[in-house]
Amino acid sequence: MSLLDRLKAQIAQDGPIGVPEFFTRCLHDPRDGYYAMRPDLGAGGDFITAPLVSQMFGELIGLWAIETWTRMGRPSPFRLVEMGPGDGTLMSDLLRAGRLEPAFLEAAEVWLVEVSGPLKARQAAKLGDGPRWVGRLDEVPAGPMILVANELLDCLPARQFVRTESGWAERVIGLGEDGELAFGLRALSAKGPSTGFAGPPPPVGEESLPPGSVLESSPAQAALASDIAHRLATDGGAALLIDYGRAAPEAGDTLQAIQGHQKVDPLKTAGLADLTVWADFPSVVAAARETGAKAGPVITQAQFLTALGIEARAQALATARPDRAEQVARQLDRLIGQAQMGALFKVACLTAPDLSPPLFEDAT
Repeated sequence: MSLLDRLKAQIAQDGPIGVPEFFTRCLHDPRDGYYAMRPDLGAGGDFITAPLVSQMFGELIGLWAIETWTRMGRPSPFRLVEMGPGDGTLMSDLLRAGRLEPAFLEAAEVWLVEVSGPLKARQAAKLGDGPRWVGRLDEVPAGPMILVANELLDCLPARQFVRTESGWAERVIGLGEDGELAFGLRALSAKGPSTGFAGPPPPVGEESLPPGSVLESSPAQAALASDIAHRLATDGGAALLIDYGRAAPEAGDTLQAIQGHQKVDPLKTAGLADLTVWADFPSVVAAARETGAKAGPVITQAQFLTALGIEARAQALATARPDRAEQVARQLDRLIGQAQMGALFKVACLTAPDLSPPLFEDAT
């Protein structure tokens, strides 16, 4: 029985489920979840991430990490952590840049936080046996840490609230008259068996939004930020979070399923497509600050990579390989172009209270 059929049977028996439960089952169901069974990254797969666009992305993050480590006082050892490391390309490029400072590589203990068996295999094939793998951040030993997470927040589920004529309701997934999965609404005051849908309404001040407006709230993203911030406040270091999302609170339904680089119906492709929501950077920054870390400001990927010298790096690559100059130019535009990743993707940095990493000296 497919995941879609199992979800239908569960809903028929127990009633509608929330978007977060559906989201998590689609990605991580041990029998049929997308990341558990069939993650497919790259140009020939379902989606492509910045590290796969160009080596420049990971290399510049490597330079940022070296300077951050220097500002931390060059601790040895320290934990170099990547959460959601994809196929290992970002870490591979980061470590290659690390050769510019041998002491950095000597001090770094590489830890990869990964729950997908197929992706662990791809990471091991690319990185060898140097890294250590864990399933959760709290399994990484205590100590100074530099953490990188690219397109991780968007893999964490969000609750969705819909403005109706009579107030706010939470979006749920049930069965339509045809027996197929369908979106529906449940009043915030209602509680079904083990649903947990009751809770506070969306933030005060949103009453002016017209009916049909959607607000998203991701306790999972905020909880991850709190966990990272606690580690940083306790042990020192910094975390770099890069993802597509919002830099300021705003309404909008961002739930989407991607298969073969195309948007598909998430209710018809359970477990077969990648499922994402936008990163909620305002909530991430707020959660980190509440936990005792410094955080922000949130900047665009274009601002981040440009300040780190990506245009000079692109020129150097094009000069070294004139036959690849046009390809490098396309890669550069993909990473920093305002119509590409440059504006949609944002960068936030969470830091220990006594640290000011490059480009984030104004964190509060």
